Amino acid sequence: MRAVVHVTLKKTVLDPQGRTICSTLNGLGHGNIVDVRQGKYFEIELDGDMDEVREQIDKIAHDVLANPVIEEYRVDVED
Repeated sequence: MRAVVHVTLKKTVLDPQGRTICSTLNGLGHGNIVDVRQGKYFEIELDGDMDEVREQIDKIAHDVLANPVIEEYRVDVED
């Protein structure tokens, strides 16, 4: 089974890398780009019971992959 974890900065946290990307895109002629938020993407392969895997991957995302003070995450588990 595969889990996909998306980690992004909370909307209230300044994203300087996203702003730099937005500015660069505008400079390349993509003037309709208003904002960019960047993040992290993880694919993790796991074995086990679906409920157990969901609980385990949520703990991993919260404790290791994301900083819950400034980041939020979303976990998708695929069979």
